[in-house]
Amino acid sequence: MQAKKRYVLLASSVICLGLCYYIGLLRFLQNGENLSKYKHQKLVGFMDHKDFRYDQDLHLSARHRRDTWVHKISHKHCRMETCFDMSKCKGDFKVYLYPQSQEKVSSAYSKILTSLQKSRYYTTDPAQACVFVLSIDTLDRDHLSKDYIKNIQSKIESLGTWNNGRNHLLFNLYSGTWPDYVEDLGFDIGEAMLAKASIEVVNFRSGFDISIPLWHKEHPQSGAGSGNLQTTTIPSLRTYTLVFKGKRYLTGIGSETRNSLFHLHNGNDIILLTSCRHGKDWQDFQDKRCATDNAEYDKYDYKVLLHNSTFCLVPRGRRLGSFRFLEALQAGCVPVLLSNGWELPFSEIINWNKAVVWGDERLLFQIPSIVRSMSHQDILSLQQQTQLLWDSYFASIDSIVDTTLEILKDRVMLHRRSSLVWNSVPGGLSSVPDYSDNIQSLPFYYHYLGREPGLKFTAVVYATNCILLTSSPLYKLLKNIGKSQSLDRIIIIWHCDTPPPPWNRWPLESSTPIHIVQSHKSYVRTISARFIPYKDIQTEAVLSLDEDALLTTDEVDFAFSVWREFPERIVGYPGRNHYWSDAHERWAYTSKWTNDYSMVLTSAAFIHRYYLHYYSNYTSKLLLKTVNQLHNCEDILMNFVVSHLTKQPPIKVTQRKLYKDSMAPGRTSKWLEAEHFNQRQICMNTFVDAFGYVPLKRSSARFDPLLYKDPVANFRKKYKQIEAVVS
Repeated sequence: MQAKKRYVLLASSVICLGLCYYIGLLRFLQNGENLSKYKHQKLVGFMDHKDFRYDQDLHLSARHRRDTWVHKISHKHCRMETCFDMSKCKGDFKVYLYPQSQEKVSSAYSKILTSLQKSRYYTTDPAQACVFVLSIDTLDRDHLSKDYIKNIQSKIESLGTWNNGRNHLLFNLYSGTWPDYVEDLGFDIGEAMLAKASIEVVNFRSGFDISIPLWHKEHPQSGAGSGNLQTTTIPSLRTYTLVFKGKRYLTGIGSETRNSLFHLHNGNDIILLTSCRHGKDWQDFQDKRCATDNAEYDKYDYKVLLHNSTFCLVPRGRRLGSFRFLEALQAGCVPVLLSNGWELPFSEIINWNKAVVWGDERLLFQIPSIVRSMSHQDILSLQQQTQLLWDSYFASIDSIVDTTLEILKDRVMLHRRSSLVWNSVPGGLSSVPDYSDNIQSLPFYYHYLGREPGLKFTAVVYATNCILLTSSPLYKLLKNIGKSQSLDRIIIIWHCDTPPPPWNRWPLESSTPIHIVQSHKSYVRTISARFIPYKDIQTEAVLSLDEDALLTTDEVDFAFSVWREFPERIVGYPGRNHYWSDAHERWAYTSKWTNDYSMVLTSAAFIHRYYLHYYSNYTSKLLLKTVNQLHNCEDILMNFVVSHLTKQPPIKVTQRKLYKDSMAPGRTSKWLEAEHFNQRQICMNTFVDAFGYVPLKRSSARFDPLLYKDPVANFRKKYKQIEAVVS
């Protein structure tokens, strides 16, 4: 009997040991699979900033994977092909904004609505719309905020075209609230796309949602708001290496990293300041460091630190995004990111590796070594990229909204702008894909692609004198430009009530193609007719001329040779300037001869064909209407457009002051009339108001031919006629 009990006990022990071994083996194999998943992951080093980027799977902490996040999204796996109705776009991209109700709207959302209404894609007809935007304010979904809108669910479901959110775009800056700040908007967004700030990688629906930046309430509606870094800033290092100044957050989300920053602060080149003064009850949670931290915090001015530091730390706050991010970009201070799991703004188009340094909240103490190990060349490259991104996409609400819409348009219209276009000067908003899907056709990328512009140009002459005599300015002008070996063809905009003269009256060789656009066509009667991208223009270069701009053949050829070196600029002869008038408290236009200029008039200038397309199709209809009603200022507007796109000044060629040497008998120049000049003053300020800033850039550069006015024999000079006519 005892032996039987012993055998039973032994058998039970063997069974237990077998089960333990089997369970242990399963766990070992499972762990082995997990290890094999990560064993080839590259270890994050701190000597090369380009590789210092968090791994989305390894570095997402439990806080970022909160199971409580439900977001009330019924379609968490939405993509454009599954939750967006492409048939609504019908070959065009239009955005419909619901009529505004009596519901309150925050100042920030009001700016977004204004930007949408100003957009060239805006439509008031929902039947034409491709994308729908609510007039209900969804920006702040923190129910403790004064801007929180209640009962959104019932309000959106009452909309006749809501359709479970399909083809709708929702803007959001803040979601969730104390204490966990879960990304819950408080209503079911259905199949709508989110343009959201501070969004987590694990919640971001790539190719469907759009990550946007967090901005201050004071962020401007429009205007460039140019960055603070000068392109020639050398050396790249500033007074401080790394700075931060902000709230410490004594408890809760966002406090872990900020509570550790004091370890890196040395009071010398690394200035990391935090204040405990946050919230009404901060004193109830203060620790023994608060008094010291607050005193150190008060010693430094934030703007002084910001504009005098090479790197700016951008740690997460209560949410992943931070106001410090855009502040650093504007200041040309390279952002050092400490916000694991944050999907950066416009990540779909922007290569952030060229503008930021990626940190890891768990490897805080490596940050000083990372930034100090970087070369001056890499630092300057990062700084310059911050300015491109700020100027192009973040400087105003208009820029942020326009970038969001352009991303959507690229998806819908299948005109994908390349990464080169989005991440190099002048940026994706300056390159409209419907002009050409080949970036070689755009004026900005010749040097990137290692190619040169074409060897021919098209002359577009705006003619208002209806009598063509051998002594008339138009006759002489056509004769001179017809001698140019680079001329492809001539287009004459015949702005006259009488028909043009017969072909044998024109002073051109029979081999020179000439096309006449007559005034019986209504659009020719507008002053902007000179900038229409006519199908007959087959060249990249366009020589824009008034009929009385008497240029010699040498002047035309030399200006064309200069333009081929700078195809993205306006290159020409008559220079003009602008200035601020304290007496009248407005911007003023002047034609006085000075050493610098900000405009080159298009009455004698080379421009790229692309700008004709942009001017005619993308310039504000209100501005075009103003120009055409006044029959004036189209040249000023073109300068505004080109400088706005390129952020560069035009180029003046040679010293010629006068380019209208004679007039037809009995005619007086409108340029001498007081009313004409007053109109141009009005235009200046109208354009500034519309653009939101002054895009014009001043320059004192002037391009002269080789040996210009040198005391050498004239036969040695290539452009012999130029010195004989300049004044």
